[in-house]
Amino acid sequence: MPDAPPEFLYKRVLVKVSGEVLMGDQAYGIDMQTVDRVALAVAQVAREGVEICLVIGGGNIFRGLSKAAGDMERATADYMGMLATVMNALAMQAALEKIGVQTRVQSALTMNAVAEPYVRRRALRHLEKGRVVIFAAGVGAPFFTTDSGAALRAAEMGCDALLKGTSVDGVYTADPKKDPNATRYDTLTYHDVLSKDLKVMDASAIALMRDSGIPIVVFSIREPGSLRKTLTGQGTFTVITSGEKTA
Repeated sequence: MPDAPPEFLYKRVLVKVSGEVLMGDQAYGIDMQTVDRVALAVAQVAREGVEICLVIGGGNIFRGLSKAAGDMERATADYMGMLATVMNALAMQAALEKIGVQTRVQSALTMNAVAEPYVRRRALRHLEKGRVVIFAAGVGAPFFTTDSGAALRAAEMGCDALLKGTSVDGVYTADPKKDPNATRYDTLTYHDVLSKDLKVMDASAIALMRDSGIPIVVFSIREPGSLRKTLTGQGTFTVITSGEKTA
């Protein structure tokens, strides 16, 4: 397996992209220009030797249906959300393959007509061959978020880091879109995130990353070139590890 270029901090990463990012400026749905922009960022680092897994949330599609869902039982609503992540994964696969990046979608829900079933050893082999692997449908069961699915796959794939691409450039003391006095953390510990209830990822995902010793890096995937900058230790982001507790 070829080594990643030395300027990269991590050789194999899982990038979790929130579904809302793919909306672009729309109220809901998939904005293909935004998908293409994210695909170009992924392609750039994949071509330089970084092994990339992707997990994409489904909020851009399912939240558009949530009013129609009404008081639907939680399990059914969660399965609908899983299907939304498959749609996003297929859109991202199309965008990546359009620019020449070999990509495989693996789904935790069996749907052989559109995606491979999730098989850990097969996914590892795809990564070793330089393919981007997109994991869809979460963990394949209700009551778990796509954050939990991302954390699980990052651990299973032996990733060096989980990168969470959002609409803001890190973790803040409060929502920076609502509170102008919110300040960004450069570093945090898993304990900080849980004790301060910072809403970075759900508690089970944070706990799994803590137990697996995998750092979480939160950055803004909307910023041009931000993925590569984050992977090379440049740019603006927040790193969550098991280091010394912050104040």
